[in-house]
Amino acid sequence: MKKLIAEFFGTSWLVLGGCGSAVLAAAYPELGIGFVGVSLAFGLSVLTMAYAIGHISGCHLNPAVSIGLWVGGRFDKKELLPYIIAQVTGAIVGAGILYLIATGKPEFETGGFAANGYGEHSPGGYSLVAALVTEVVLTFMFLFIILGSTYPKAPAGLAGIAVGLGLTLVHLVSIPVTNTSVNPARSTSQAIFAGGWAIEQLWLFWVAPIVGAVLAGIVYNYICPAEQAEETIKMPVKAEPQLQH
Repeated sequence: MKKLIAEFFGTSWLVLGGCGSAVLAAAYPELGIGFVGVSLAFGLSVLTMAYAIGHISGCHLNPAVSIGLWVGGRFDKKELLPYIIAQVTGAIVGAGILYLIATGKPEFETGGFAANGYGEHSPGGYSLVAALVTEVVLTFMFLFIILGSTYPKAPAGLAGIAVGLGLTLVHLVSIPVTNTSVNPARSTSQAIFAGGWAIEQLWLFWVAPIVGAVLAGIVYNYICPAEQAEETIKMPVKAEPQLQH
């Protein structure tokens, strides 16, 4: 239960920090933070939560991450569904808080509400195929970073930095294409408040991230099996044989 509570609050913070920056700060006249600012906000939200709750729940904050870690042999199957429920619920609560804040401005219009989309709802007008490829490939690379940086032989204490910067880079590349998902919980929470087209296109932002995550889990587990990681930690170092004179 403590793990699920941590995932709930962590995902709420991801949505409030990342989507909040897009809804409240990105388009602010003359002082808006733009795509770069939003990218940093998403990365910083994950980075801060990695050190706040990473030791409690692993700081997944994303159904695709949980699925990818399970496929890669790093996560228990029995915890998968509870994690996903906690993440989606937390994301919706985070979006609800953001909505309460945003509607406090009299002339506020919900609009896209930082929802993900393709075609006419893509920030750059990118097609369904372009959106699909973008989300699959970038989720694959994001999970690849997570699996590698959390490997037992990776430098200790730096995983949060690698993952946070990785998510920042993912957003820098893909905001113009899909408004960046790579996270079905984040996509669901915004689609609920945007409604209409966002709900209709939500399927892509569940399918593509999960496909990318599964592929990353398979590939990384092939080149660096989870069992091998455990053996590496436990394996004692043998001393060099001494020469007899």
